[in-house]
Amino acid sequence: MMTLVTGGAKCGKSHYAEKLLENFAGKKYYIATMEPYGEEALAAIVRHRKLRAGKGFETIERYTDIDGLVTMEEFRLTQGCGILLECTANLCANEMFKDGRICDPTEKILRGFLRLKDISAEFVIVTNEVGSDGISYEEGTAEYIRVLGTVNRMTAQMADRVVECVYGIPVVRRQE
Repeated sequence: MMTLVTGGAKCGKSHYAEKLLENFAGKKYYIATMEPYGEEALAAIVRHRKLRAGKGFETIERYTDIDGLVTMEEFRLTQGCGILLECTANLCANEMFKDGRICDPTEKILRGFLRLKDISAEFVIVTNEVGSDGISYEEGTAEYIRVLGTVNRMTAQMADRVVECVYGIPVVRRQE
């Protein structure tokens, strides 16, 4: 089962995503994609670690190259595991702007999601809703919003369930 959890900032996505795996009996992995840049990022990382403490997750800090996680010997993801990936927005930005160049990581990210979906019994992906504010942004930001929108749309098509969190309320948008 693959679930995409989306919504705006501070809307309860993380809490809801963790609850989806709360009673999962097998091995659980939390794939953290936020690179620790600056005070705000460090504070968010600390907050998320506290929120998931004692919930049975093994944390894997992976900022790029999600498509290579399944084959990496050091992580040994177990077949039939539970995976929570947080979040697509960070992963997309990390891939797009690494090495000082802008690239489109859509295929690479989706390939990684498919590999993680294949190995897991439960795969929960958290993403952010961007691009609906109607604001015109500079070229690099506008391209990021376009690419993330494409990744989110294609991930939603791959997912068995899509949930939007609105003010802490999970609203199921699609369930197969």
